Amino acid sequence: MSIESGLAELLGTAAVTTAATDLKTYGLDWTRFYTPAPTAVVFPRTAQEVIELVQFARSHKIGLVPSGGRTGLSGGACATDGEIVVSFDRMNQLVSLNASEPSATVEPGYITASLQSLAREQNLYYPVDFASSGSSQIGGNIATNAGGIRVIRYGLTRDWVTGLKVVTGSGELLELNRGLVKNATGYDLRHLFVGSEGTLGFIVEATMKLAPAPETSSVILLSVPNMERCLPILTTFKQHVTLNAFEFFSDNALDHVLAHSELGLPFSQRSPFYVLIECAHTDSHTLDRITTAFETCVENGHVLDAIISTSQQQSLALWQYRERISESITPWTPYKNDISVRVTETPAFLKTVNEMTAQHYPDFDIVWFGHIGDGNLHLNILKPKDWAIARFKESCDQLSQHVLSVVKQFGGSISAEHGVGLLKKHHLPFSRSAEEISALRAIKQVFDPDDIMNPGKLI
Repeated sequence: MSIESGLAELLGTAAVTTAATDLKTYGLDWTRFYTPAPTAVVFPRTAQEVIELVQFARSHKIGLVPSGGRTGLSGGACATDGEIVVSFDRMNQLVSLNASEPSATVEPGYITASLQSLAREQNLYYPVDFASSGSSQIGGNIATNAGGIRVIRYGLTRDWVTGLKVVTGSGELLELNRGLVKNATGYDLRHLFVGSEGTLGFIVEATMKLAPAPETSSVILLSVPNMERCLPILTTFKQHVTLNAFEFFSDNALDHVLAHSELGLPFSQRSPFYVLIECAHTDSHTLDRITTAFETCVENGHVLDAIISTSQQQSLALWQYRERISESITPWTPYKNDISVRVTETPAFLKTVNEMTAQHYPDFDIVWFGHIGDGNLHLNILKPKDWAIARFKESCDQLSQHVLSVVKQFGGSISAEHGVGLLKKHHLPFSRSAEEISALRAIKQVFDPDDIMNPGKLI
């Protein structure tokens, strides 16, 4: 019996496809450096079907690659070696809503923006947010411990997962933490699966904590003379107001957004960097404190110019300058370095990397942006139009060795929020010791003894 016919017998013919277009679509995430080559794509509907898929894969010695919204940027959802892609598109239902806790239990294919909308309908809030929230799925968010734009106040996806159901690589269904607030019964296995990129098992249900509805907020867009000014701006504003977000981007990032969109130039004078701040209105004096923080920054020469939103519509408009960067550079096949250092190290780190890249690769167009309030910087190298992808990736891999050496020097992480996947697994020793990597491999062996769960990724 062929793999395809065996899967059809297991799940039904409507839940299996081997069409070339489907193999290509579901065999890739947003990474564009790999050639998709899955054997089939399947669409399970229940946890029991996922269990049976794992048992099938074990008996046929074939890998399983999880597929959510496929918005990942590290090749974690790429199937390049005859694996079966397991799409969670049809496991996309709300299981239950508990407005008194408050929390929502959802299937892994539930869209991030749908959870945000569900929370708003209950006068609640799901705060994990990023540019791909309209297509990313909760299961994928958990598998990569997605961060986004409001980590400085609300934390990462990990901080909002109160319960998980997972199917391990040995075909066992584990129910982890069950939504409990307090549970002091030894190892919290839930946190092993958050950020595991599907290498230990597949998430089939998640209970997500919800927050009270947020306060109104103001958004401030600042032009700043150099990167070194960002840190004192952050410190000044944190002394006066509650920050929801503190983002930055470079002038050439702005160039790409302007070329890609209908947005106009925000300031009459250009500057090397821009900072976008979202401040929560925690009381009636918040606007006064924002003004005080801004005036202090101007007096100290940290700020050249500013726009402060006066309405929700203007706040959303100002966010567009930051949130549309990724889509504006996507046509350039960017090679992404998603790196982090301690917040206080970010100016010195960025300066060191800038000097190093200018020395080794002066002709590359490098776009900086990121969540500087939590130390997460996105270094994007854009492919020259006349370069083949293979040549470009090889050059970027060489450049990454220099960049990641600086990351190691500063005690940072090679992947702040995009995961490791295929693209960065060879870089793991820059952030993890040999002893840590050995421990990770030992943990994988416990949950996935046959190495069928997203094989070749992470470690």
